[in-house]
Amino acid sequence: MKVDILAFGAHPDDIELGCGGSIAKAVAEGKKVGLVDLTRGELGTRGSAEIRKEEAEKAAAVLGVAFRKNLGFRDGFFINDEAHQLAIIALLRAHQPELVLCNAIEDRHIDHAKGSQLVSHACFLSGLAKIETLNADGNAQAPWRPSRVYHYIQWKEITPDFVLDISEHIDQKMEAIQAYSSQFYDQKSKEPATPISSKNFLESVRYRAQNLGRLTGVAAAEGFTVERMPLVTSFDQLQ
Repeated sequence: MKVDILAFGAHPDDIELGCGGSIAKAVAEGKKVGLVDLTRGELGTRGSAEIRKEEAEKAAAVLGVAFRKNLGFRDGFFINDEAHQLAIIALLRAHQPELVLCNAIEDRHIDHAKGSQLVSHACFLSGLAKIETLNADGNAQAPWRPSRVYHYIQWKEITPDFVLDISEHIDQKMEAIQAYSSQFYDQKSKEPATPISSKNFLESVRYRAQNLGRLTGVAAAEGFTVERMPLVTSFDQLQ
């Protein structure tokens, strides 16, 4: 299945937190979007890999995406090597996205920067004809390189290179995040506290989107960093 956008996250919930509103907006515009989680999040303090799988499926349904896949890499211990790159290259060639969204270039959790670099490197390598991968039927895949790779913003306050208006989709973004009830604020939870389980953290996700909106004249926005300079063909494209 060819998609317009393929979004990657090191853990289930990374995509929702970083670019859930942008995904929801793209789907509403008729774009075909797929989600890929690199790990099952099995090292998370709260919940379990099985619970997070169910939550990820609920969140995907909220966003209305075409599919969600999990590569089953080792949480905390995956590396940016040939085997991991080839697994991602095979997905890129299978789905041929024009746009790839992936983890923040720098962040508190070590998997986020690792995942960011891994996906970025795989996107480049995927365009090299001499790297051979096979599809599910055992046939050789054609090279494919996404035209754009953007990195969403997570824990750290990274200055975005551009922001996307998600004013009409901020509530949908928050609903997708709260599908992960094992991970985020729940007054009745008996699970150990974590940096992302506080009420303040959950509220900060909405506040960040609203603040980026305030700075750019809309109700809410999500920010991204780029790997190459964006191009516009007219001043009218800038707002």
